[in-house]
Amino acid sequence: MIRSLALALCLSATQAAAAPEAYRLDTTRSSVGFTYRLGQAETAGTMPVRAAEISVDLANLPASRVTVTLDARAARAGVFFTTEAMRGPKVLDTARHPVITFRSTRITGTLQAATVEGQLTLRGVTRPVTLTAGLYRQRGAQARDLDHLTVLLTGQIDRHTFGASGFADLVGPLIDLRIVARIER
Repeated sequence: MIRSLALALCLSATQAAAAPEAYRLDTTRSSVGFTYRLGQAETAGTMPVRAAEISVDLANLPASRVTVTLDARAARAGVFFTTEAMRGPKVLDTARHPVITFRSTRITGTLQAATVEGQLTLRGVTRPVTLTAGLYRQRGAQARDLDHLTVLLTGQIDRHTFGASGFADLVGPLIDLRIVARIER
């Protein structure tokens, strides 16, 4: 009797943990970074997150979902003149397209080695993008603390596929992404 009660409690706890749970993005401790080639130099930039909807199912990763909106108007691309050129009509065209959005469509793999497929909309053009992700407890967190997690996402996009082709003689087509998202349940 006690054994079956303990088993029933374990199963119900597992089922309860299997449902997607909402997490909030800690914008002050998260960063969306990108690098690109400007001539022969690798240059780094950042872009703030305007909004994020994150639902994580730690027991069933494919049930997880994420939608992120980036503030393209506040993007920084290194020095002032490259930032202004990036925000301008030949690249991001932030006057007409102030945000960039990503919506996941499929998540596979494990918590430490996941593949996140989704739709990225940049300059009003939507294309599929695949990112690599890992989900980790935050530094200093207790072994069972799943309330405070860090997600590391990496990937690469070709800016030309989104029509952001300005200054092609100076700036390479590939943009490397490195996103560190601190999330809280």
